[in-house]
Parts: sequence; C-alpha cells; structure tokens
Amino acid sequence: MPRDEFFAGLYILGCANGLLGRIILSSHFEGWTGAILAVDMNVIVLFAAFAGVSALLEEKNEAIRAADLAVAVAFLGLVILPIFAVSWVAVTGLSLYILFFANGGSGRRRGALILLALTVPMLWSRLLFQFFAKPILDIDATLVASLLGTNRVGNMVEFVDGSGYMVVLPACSSLANMSMAFLCWVSITQWAKRRWLAMDIVWSLLVCASVIAVNVTRISLMGLSRGHYEAIHGQWGDLVTSSVMLGLMVGFSVLGARRELFSRA
Repeated sequence: MPRDEFFAGLYILGCANGLLGRIILSSHFEGWTGAILAVDMNVIVLFAAFAGVSALLEEKNEAIRAADLAVAVAFLGLVILPIFAVSWVAVTGLSLYILFFANGGSGRRRGALILLALTVPMLWSRLLFQFFAKPILDIDATLVASLLGTNRVGNMVEFVDGSGYMVVLPACSSLANMSMAFLCWVSITQWAKRRWLAMDIVWSLLVCASVIAVNVTRISLMGLSRGHYEAIHGQWGDLVTSSVMLGLMVGFSVLGARRELFSRA
C-alpha cells in the first residue's frame, strides 16, 4: 500500500468516527432531522473532509515507513476509545506528524493542512469556548448592545422596546462561525493549490468578518422586541442565517482563490 493511501485510510476512519459523534450529539439537542440537515455540517465540513483526503491521494510514490506504523497504532488507540471527540485529537496528531515529519509531497501537505483545519470547529474552538465562554459571549453582547443602543448586563441585552432582556446563548456565539469560516477558507484555497500570499491575510479576515457581521446583525434584529426574537430565533431563522453565512464564506474564499480555481476549470 502506498504511503499516502495509508494516511488517507487513517483519516477516513478518524473523521467518520468524529463526525458520527457530532451527529449523535446534535441529535440530542436538535433531533435527527436538524442534525443531518445542518447546513454547516453538510457543506463545509464534508467538503473539507473530501478535499483533504483527495489531496492526499494525488501522490502515491512512497512506501510506508516504520514511524508511520507507530503513529498509526497510537492513532487507532485514540479512535477506538468510546469518546468521539478524541478522534479529532487523533486527526490533529496525525496532521502534525505529516506536516513536520512526513511532508514529502505537495498533496500530502495540503491534505494535512485541510484536515488539521477541520479539527478547529470540530474540537478546539469548542474547548476554547469552555474556558473563555464569558468574555466571548460578553463581546457579542457588547456589539449587539452598541448597535441597538440599549443596556447590557453580562451576556444579556435589553430589548429596544423595553420589554425585558434577551440572553446571548453559546449557540449564537460568533466564535463557532469564525472557526467554520476559517475551515472554509483553508479548504478552498488548499484544494485549489493556492500558494500563500500576503493578500491572503486580507481575504481570510474578510471571510471571518463577514460571518461576524451577519451573526451580530441577526442577534440585533432579535433584540428589537420579543416578537422579533421569537420570529427569528427559530428553525427558519437559523436556516436563513446559515445560508447567508455559507454564501459569504464560500464567496469570499472563491474570490481569494479565483485564479487557481478558474485555471483548473
């Protein structure tokens, strides 16, 4: 078996196990329909997994080495644990191993970068939120209160009509959207074989800023009154917001890598 196919097989196993855990967890809160039809899960995450594995399979010119087998044993030891999140730790470790010790080809490096970026929204941003939930939610609440011109108490923002306060919940945090935007940018640009340029900093910031603007605008509209909150904070409101964010993330990412993407077409 070529070395890259060996790595690809490990990644497929780790991502499949991690994604299964994410779907099961989401089903507990949103039901099976919401978990399966989540826009960000189906589009960005699945594309990243596909792009990362397909990039690895571009090159098949090396044999498996002894160090690869040792890494695989540790990888499988983490994946078989009955804790789905640990699969993303395994994917992270494998990606770092490839990038620092087994980066023999361009496709392998790009694939490892994409799959490493995949672990950010799947695991690391969630862990970061666990430790810094209060300041993160306070930032969102501050932005919303500034737009509405109302009072803020922690992560609670007063309605414009004075009918009470709304709470900025963790699910409404901009951090999760930023991590997904980062994944979208890395996946599209690496899949397009784009070489890093200083201008990429601007494009990546635009991708992240666009989803923050949409998220803060949505929460601000909910803050007009209780009626607006109930109308927007629902399944259809979430669907519209996710669709707009997806369009902006993909749009700015494609614009940033347009030369490479269109030259391949």
